[in-house]
Amino acid sequence: MPRLRRPRSPAVLLRRCLAALLATGALVLALRPPAVPPAEPPPGTPVVTAAADLPAGTVLTGASLTVTELPTAPTGSAPDPAALTGRVLAAPLRAGEPVTDVRLVGPGLTALLPAGQVAVPVRPADLAVAGLATPGDRVDVLATAPDAAQAGVVARAALVLAVPGPDDGGLLVLAVDEATASALAAAAATATLTLSLTPPAGRD
Repeated sequence: MPRLRRPRSPAVLLRRCLAALLATGALVLALRPPAVPPAEPPPGTPVVTAAADLPAGTVLTGASLTVTELPTAPTGSAPDPAALTGRVLAAPLRAGEPVTDVRLVGPGLTALLPAGQVAVPVRPADLAVAGLATPGDRVDVLATAPDAAQAGVVARAALVLAVPGPDDGGLLVLAVDEATASALAAAAATATLTLSLTPPAGRD
């Protein structure tokens, strides 16, 4: 008569199932390719930027500048605030915007002048009107001689390159052709100069 086999207990079956699962998990972990560490971001380039919104005519100081790491350095930018301290903004800057040479009063400002034009400083008599002009505006310059009944236009629709600020006595830097530059220089020596802001192109 054949001998009957005793059924395995549930505990034994459970232990064997758990052992099989552990062995399968270990095999999967052993066969899995090693994790690749995430690539580090490329190092940035230090660039001097505005620490806050800065108006045209601002004399740059260490407090008004900061250093920001950018993927690439814009043309004409600087890595060290010390190189820009004391320079004057020719155009306003937003916070975080790089300070480049074309935003400063100096050679960088005149480097982009159209052919045949020069940068000319003009000191109008009415400082309040001069304070209304901003870089990029167009202005007419009028000259009034001591014995003249009315003013004459010396420069028409001249481009404002820079407004250095009130500490410079309302001095403006304008882009004009060479003939107009000579006329402005002569008028400044003998007449009173005033400004008239012209409307943007395309407007009456």
